[in-house]
Amino acid sequence: MPEVLFGFSSDGLTRLSHQYADFIREHICRGKYKKTRRPILINNWEATYFDFDSGRLLDIAKQASELGMEMLVLDDGWFGRRDGEKDGLGDWYVNEKKLAGGLAPLIREIHGMGMKFGIWVEPEMVNEASDLYQKHPDWALTVPGRPPAMGRCQLVLDLGRREVRDYLYQVLSDLLRNYPIDYVKWDMNRNMTDMYSRALPAHRQGEVHVRYMLGVYDLLERLTGSFPEVLFEDCSGGGGRFDCGMLYYSPQIWCSDDTDAIERLKIQYGTSFGYPVSAVGSHVSASPNHQTGRCTSLATRATVAMSGTFGYELDLTTLDELEKQEIKGQIARFKEYAPLIQEGDYYRLTNAVEDRYFTAWQHGAKDGTEALLNVVVLAPQANPTPIHVRLKGLREDACYQELIFGKTYSGAALMHGGFTLPIMSGDYPSLTYHFKIMQEH
Repeated sequence: MPEVLFGFSSDGLTRLSHQYADFIREHICRGKYKKTRRPILINNWEATYFDFDSGRLLDIAKQASELGMEMLVLDDGWFGRRDGEKDGLGDWYVNEKKLAGGLAPLIREIHGMGMKFGIWVEPEMVNEASDLYQKHPDWALTVPGRPPAMGRCQLVLDLGRREVRDYLYQVLSDLLRNYPIDYVKWDMNRNMTDMYSRALPAHRQGEVHVRYMLGVYDLLERLTGSFPEVLFEDCSGGGGRFDCGMLYYSPQIWCSDDTDAIERLKIQYGTSFGYPVSAVGSHVSASPNHQTGRCTSLATRATVAMSGTFGYELDLTTLDELEKQEIKGQIARFKEYAPLIQEGDYYRLTNAVEDRYFTAWQHGAKDGTEALLNVVVLAPQANPTPIHVRLKGLREDACYQELIFGKTYSGAALMHGGFTLPIMSGDYPSLTYHFKIMQEH
């Protein structure tokens, strides 16, 4: 039977989004990682794209381990004849031309560094130039008599068909049984088109969308049931498959392939209305950003990415010593802040879509004892009007110490008068403030 999550609040969207976040975190997410802090990862995609080998990956992993990261994720390109987006999807066997000796020695060395190992898959998709498609072209969703509408050079497999799901379960379960994989990044990169199943008669084609999604759930149920220790991350891309049904199988999603920190302010703002921060995958990526070309400081990229599960996606081997020290500090701070970020309430202090001067948001402890204030200035001004940011969810009669700079404030002053920010200049500067209630003596 179809299910719907419905909430009501007489206190506006803030309270409503807190209710949704709490319900999803407590009653929909499940398994080992339901409330556990996720490993701080390095993903190789924006460092290497399809051009890598075992040595290149191990160089990145060694640097990541030294910086305090906890997992390396091997992204697209490790399988089949996958040297670009036109080939390989559907052929889930290791490309030993890239990974000499296969996955086993690579994983063994990464685990030997004290890091976990994750891997990228996109099993519901297929390239026409793949062994799978050549053998089973009818498994793809295409309309008879018409050229297929391609997206990212790939087609969608008909997961409404049991034989398709059985094939995918077999190859993915073989992968997870044969190798000690800790995490699966499951991408879903293209829109759903050509929704025609070769397994159904014409008068039943209206069922294809529903059968497809039920098939996705069925495959995930079988995989997560067989491998409960594996952390699965789903994807919000293409077919819009980031829903509460997906969070039942994976406690987090990759929020967007747009990794630009300034773009992410809007993306994560919008996501916060319905989903907990702990469900949002967010990475510190390269600068200039590979999608927009925008240059943003390492500090600002981290400020934004920390409002998510947190990780990195850039070439660590090109960092200078100052950048390495900065990243070590970021990782230490995230570990300190993680309980507040993932379990606390998220407050939108500005409208990230409409406000052009700055964006501010807050993570607040549910009992009002602690708050983390984040600010990114989008358009620094000459001789600016002072910015006063009003915090939320504090205790009016309590005294709070700002732990980074050491000053004290009353809860009433912070919530009603506002916290006055210093003048910030440069390109997209950011600041974080950590407030904690002072113990009475």
